[in-house]
Amino acid sequence: MALILNIDTSTEKAGICLSEKGEMLLMMENHDQKEHSSWLHPAVQKLLQDSGRRLQDLQAIAVTAGPGSYTGLRVGMAAAKGFCYALNIPLIAENTLTAMAFAAREQLSAIDFLCPMLDARRMEVFTAIYKDDLDVVLPATAMIIDENSFSSYLLDHQMSFFGPGSDKCKQVISAPNAAFVDFTFNVRYLGILSFYRYLHGEFTGVAYSEPAYTKEFYTHTKK
Repeated sequence: MALILNIDTSTEKAGICLSEKGEMLLMMENHDQKEHSSWLHPAVQKLLQDSGRRLQDLQAIAVTAGPGSYTGLRVGMAAAKGFCYALNIPLIAENTLTAMAFAAREQLSAIDFLCPMLDARRMEVFTAIYKDDLDVVLPATAMIIDENSFSSYLLDHQMSFFGPGSDKCKQVISAPNAAFVDFTFNVRYLGILSFYRYLHGEFTGVAYSEPAYTKEFYTHTKK
């Protein structure tokens, strides 16, 4: 049956969806990042109730593991691990940028390289580069963007830049092979990917799963 609960709290917009064999049954979203933590568990309960399913019917939990919002990643991972422990079902942890690249591939015309971007403040982004078949060219990294960013890739390849971190890069990256494109990403695409991972047994050890922060988190102490 492959009934999977998919959780994405990695960005400003949180989403959950129930998918069966990769097909979305129901989806819910929250657009207030400050409320992701309080929203998530009641939303899961309502999602299951509205679909006529129970927690015990789930066969796996999928979650975006990062990069993304430090707090959001902890919220999603903690919930996903809690469900997996309680139900004794496997965990699927998906890189947020990979899920974004998959969504873009489903929506865009064929192009050499896909470059998802998440805002990491100022001129820094979380980014990676994927081929059209989602093979990794550049693993997920935190990068400060300037006019020379990606120049070695853009010399011989067309690249699509997209995601909430790409807007601030439009005026900086001006190579002819660079295209900044609009696309839609929501947790439904995680539901498609998670079914593929489920079929191939690509699970993550629940006990040792941690968010992929990509860079260190710093906090400031008030004087």
